[in-house]
Amino acid sequence: MRWKRLRRLRLAQALLLLLVPSLLVLTLAELKVAARDVQRAADNAYDRSLLGALKSVDASVSTQSGGLSVELPYRLFEFFELTASGPVYYRIATADGLVELGSADLPQPPAPLRLGVPQFYDGTYFGNAVRVAAYMRNLPRGSTGSSTDAVIIQVAETTQARREFKRVLLTQTAESSMGFLALTVLCAAGAIMFVLRPLTAVSRELSARSGSDMAPIPLDDLPADVRPLAEAMNTHMLRAHDLAVHQRNFLDDASHQLRTHLTTLRVQVEYAARVGEPARMRDAVAALATELQRATRSTTQLLSLGRSDAASLQPQWIELHELLAGVVREFLPAARAKGLDLGMEEEAPRAWGDPELLREAVVNLVANAIAYTAAGSVTLAASADARIWTVVVEDTGPGLPAEVAASAGARFLRSSRDGGSGLGLAIARSIATRHGGGLRLQAGPCRRGLRASIWWPVPPHHGQEA
Repeated sequence: MRWKRLRRLRLAQALLLLLVPSLLVLTLAELKVAARDVQRAADNAYDRSLLGALKSVDASVSTQSGGLSVELPYRLFEFFELTASGPVYYRIATADGLVELGSADLPQPPAPLRLGVPQFYDGTYFGNAVRVAAYMRNLPRGSTGSSTDAVIIQVAETTQARREFKRVLLTQTAESSMGFLALTVLCAAGAIMFVLRPLTAVSRELSARSGSDMAPIPLDDLPADVRPLAEAMNTHMLRAHDLAVHQRNFLDDASHQLRTHLTTLRVQVEYAARVGEPARMRDAVAALATELQRATRSTTQLLSLGRSDAASLQPQWIELHELLAGVVREFLPAARAKGLDLGMEEEAPRAWGDPELLREAVVNLVANAIAYTAAGSVTLAASADARIWTVVVEDTGPGLPAEVAASAGARFLRSSRDGGSGLGLAIARSIATRHGGGLRLQAGPCRRGLRASIWWPVPPHHGQEA
């Protein structure tokens, strides 16, 4: 749910919303590492000073008098106390603890001491946190009262000064890190705004356009990652523009076609109303019936053409033999009425396509063939190869004039020798185009008649089954 809310934000807001927490986490991680480094640096610096005090005390230890003695460098201790901002304690004792000088209760080392190796550790002395340096070495001669010649020297200082040093250094580091974090966020926001500026400009330009403005989006100033999106939008707008032009032309042509039929009907009705002779009246009514039939066919074809352009394809496997046989049965009465031989070849393959639209295409081709063939035959056939399926309607009619055949399938293109609207071939071509194919018009055998073929490709994943 939160991710869906994030997707509804503006791109700059979403980027900052993801970037700022990431930078904050990185800054906190950096501060944690810096705190560890400050701790190590402070301990190293103060431990070196503490080691210097330990060496000074060690240099003052003597057993020449027979017992264990030390001559403390008080001025050096005063300097150490100023550095530590508190008292400095010491303890000198034999390894067996029988002879001891200084502060007897200093914390003992957490691990056994090794000769000549100083050890630093933290502890508590009279309720105060102290840092202790311990060192063990052998004396040139043993001390009276002790059975060992090893001596342990301990020097301790309070940790107040180093704690204050760490606090100040960590505060300065945190302030610097937060300052750099703020500058980083500001720079990132500025960079995001700069990078997204072309998108903002495109958005404003598109918002200011009118609904009919389908000009392509300029690509020159767009980032390389955004250009594919802009190119896809340009392609979509080009398709929408072509569709709008196509629909506008279709409406103009359709309205002109219907107005022509209505005007003809109105003139014929007025003529029938004026004539008084029964014979002339019958001729006028017959003319009205013929024109009404043409208007009905034109309206049906217009609806079919609109459906072929807008209907979504519902492809499935089709038995082309059954499809062609159904069309033959539908037009058989009309063909017999004109004395035509309507038939089909026996062999027909299976095909992948929309059965309703393909049947509509074949129906229009057969209707045209019967309408323009005075005598002879109309034959339907279907074939297939590895690349395409083909359905052919061949007649023995007069064929098409050269000027019409050159623009086969153009809408409302009619021959000067007939009164057709030119929609039948346009419907067939539109349906074939929707299937990825096309319409071919050729002269029949011996240059007689017309051979109309619609074809569409075999999809690669259907080729084996086909």
